[in-house]
Amino acid sequence: MELDELKQSWQALDRRMAQQHALTLQLQRESRLEKMRHGLRPLRVGQIVQIVAGALLSLVAGHFWFEHRPYPHLLFCGVLVHLYGVLMIVFAARNLHLVKQIDYAAPVLDIQRRLAELRAWKTRVEAPVFLVTGCFVWIPALLMLFAGLGADVWKLHPDVVLWLCASGVASLLLVWLGMQAIKRIWGARVLEREAAGYSVRRAEAVLDEVRRFEND
Repeated sequence: MELDELKQSWQALDRRMAQQHALTLQLQRESRLEKMRHGLRPLRVGQIVQIVAGALLSLVAGHFWFEHRPYPHLLFCGVLVHLYGVLMIVFAARNLHLVKQIDYAAPVLDIQRRLAELRAWKTRVEAPVFLVTGCFVWIPALLMLFAGLGADVWKLHPDVVLWLCASGVASLLLVWLGMQAIKRIWGARVLEREAAGYSVRRAEAVLDEVRRFEND
């Protein structure tokens, strides 16, 4: 009887230790995933700010091109800036949607897949699009600004517009050359890492901690 009681005591102790270990794992997992959620907060805030900025830009540009409908070149500038504002809103909304799709109660592999989707969107779509458009959108914006001040640069000095466009092309070329140099010196992963952004990199690091903790 004493041997049976000893076995039962050991079994009960094993069960309690297993339960305690499972509870510790769960608490550690929740703590790290909460840290990951917190790490993505700056990204969410940044995208909300971008939506507001895009909405304001679209509103100003929309009013501009509507008021300058009789002037095709100014209408064109206003529409371009308006579309850029809409682009800012759409891309920010897409980022917020991808962040919202992350289920922190799901298995680590599922969270990794969601985070990989966010990284792929930011590095393969968002960064290249804003890189190219950013080299040129300032041109119609500048022409809008001068027109709003009463100086129609396109009409009065069309050669200046050509120089501005050439500057945009040169800017894009310089950016491309800079990227090629970075790839040769530090590798393409450096560019991808920077394009993903600090919040995504931090979330990936925390998720790696969770995966290693669960595998240990």
